[in-house]
Formats: sequence, C-alpha cells, structure tokens
Amino acid sequence: MGEKMVAWRNTKGELSLMADKCPHRGVALSAGKLTGDCIQCPFHGFEYDTTGTCKLVPANGKNTEPPKALHVRSYPVREEHGFVYIWWGEPRDEYPPAPWFESIPDTMVFATLKDHWANHYSRAIENQLDVVHLPFIHHNTIGRGNRTLVNGPIATEESHWLGDHLLNLWVYNELDEGQKPKKPSEMPRPDRRPFLQFRYGNIWQNWIADGLRIVVAFAPIDNENTLMYLRYYHTVRVPVLRQLMGWIGSLSNLVIERQDRRVVITQQPHRPDLDIGEILIQGDSPIVLYRKIRRALIEGKKD
Repeated sequence: MGEKMVAWRNTKGELSLMADKCPHRGVALSAGKLTGDCIQCPFHGFEYDTTGTCKLVPANGKNTEPPKALHVRSYPVREEHGFVYIWWGEPRDEYPPAPWFESIPDTMVFATLKDHWANHYSRAIENQLDVVHLPFIHHNTIGRGNRTLVNGPIATEESHWLGDHLLNLWVYNELDEGQKPKKPSEMPRPDRRPFLQFRYGNIWQNWIADGLRIVVAFAPIDNENTLMYLRYYHTVRVPVLRQLMGWIGSLSNLVIERQDRRVVITQQPHRPDLDIGEILIQGDSPIVLYRKIRRALIEGKKD
C-alpha cells in the first residue's frame, strides 16, 4: 500500500507489523536489531515494543519514562491459513473473520510460489476474472482447444458477514461454429460449484476439483507493483510424493502466470476503474461486477 513496514517477533513469538521509521530521526527500524521483547533503532538505540510504544531512550537513562510522542504506528495483524492478515483501518474492539475459502479443508496441503508483477493489484485480480483471454494468452496451456466464444459468463455476489463480499464465477466457453453467445440470463441456473471464486481482501480460488485448488493472494506493494502468492493445494500427504506434487504444481503455476504477466503489465492505465475509457463486452461482466463492488467499498457505500 505504498508504506515501508517492518515485521518482527518478540521472545514469545508474537508478531508485530509497524511503520519502518523511527519517530526520533526517521531511520529505518528494519536496519536495527531485536533486543528482548523490543526492536531497537540502529541510530540511537531507542527501543519499541510490539504495539509501537517506546520503552527505552538510552540517552535519557533506563529509569526515565520515554516521551509519549515516541510511538511507531503499528497495525493489527492476524496469522491464519499460513498468511499474515493486516487490518488497514483504524483499530477497533472486534475484527471480522480473516477472508478465506471455507471449502478448502484443513486436510489439504499446499506449495507456495511468490512472484512480482509490475502493475496495480486490481489489474492482477481482474486478469483472474477474465474468461475472454484464455485461448489467446494460454493457447498452449489452460486455453487449449480454441474455445473463443464466451457464453455468459455467470457471476454472482454473496455476503456472509459485515464487510465480506464473495464473487462466484461459472465459465462456459466453447468453439465458435457460427452461433451467437448466450447472455447470462439465457444460461441455465448453475447446478455445480463455481469454477472460480474471488473474496475481497484480495484472495482468489480456482476450484479445479474438491482435492485440487489453486489459490492466489494479491499483496499490494504500491500503485504500480503487486506481490503474487500462488498456492497449489492438493491431498497427497505422503513424504516425497507431497514435495513432488508441490513442485509440479508450482512449476505449472509459474508457466501459466508468466504467460499472463507478460501481457497484463502492459495495460494502461495502471489503476483500473469503471470510467477509464475501456470499451467492455459481455464477456467482461465479472470484471464490471468486481469494479462496481470495489468502488462502492472504497467510497464506503457498501458494508
């Protein structure tokens, strides 16, 4: 989100995420070291606990209480599902559940691939909701078969708790043999699980099978850079075979997402929205839905 941060743990293993800037003279705390249950500024030895409260100013003596103004902004964090979630808003007494896909059982294992994309995070997300590009960008991988005609697609929204929004997407691409694509309203009501899901909080799932999923978390670095965490979930828990499955899945994910990255990073403008001049088509309806909800959330018009 355009802010430099420092993440560290105290002796109890408690995680802290705070602004990477000492309020004294502006030095990066990440260049310092851990001492006891505090992080120490490398410039003058000021020490801060996990809440960002200054606990020691060496120059003033260990028996002198530090000034209240010496406080580093810290963010509420939660560790779940192997991720660190950040609460970006103002602190509150209670926080909503961490965004996740309840359909992924705890019995599944995963391998993680991390990759950097030089674009706004919402462009990366929209690419995973784009069903029109498959036979072109992925003509020799997941888009094989030249199914260029896009029926629908069907995209729906669910809300499970305050602030939660889940998009479900069903894909019905087929060969173009001269027929007209069907509108979403002309498609039968889906009688199977979604093909793709996106949950605000920037996580996406390709629900390939009950025992096989691909999950992507989109971590925004700044307006023109995103860190992608791609996970390959499977059910093989036997040692060696588990590692082999993870390696094969990660390699496949890398090949496919690099096909996307080569094209998506060229999109202009970097930050998309509803009124940026793009001429959208019926097959772009999931992207339009994503943009409408995103704008409403930003403007505070949607719980």
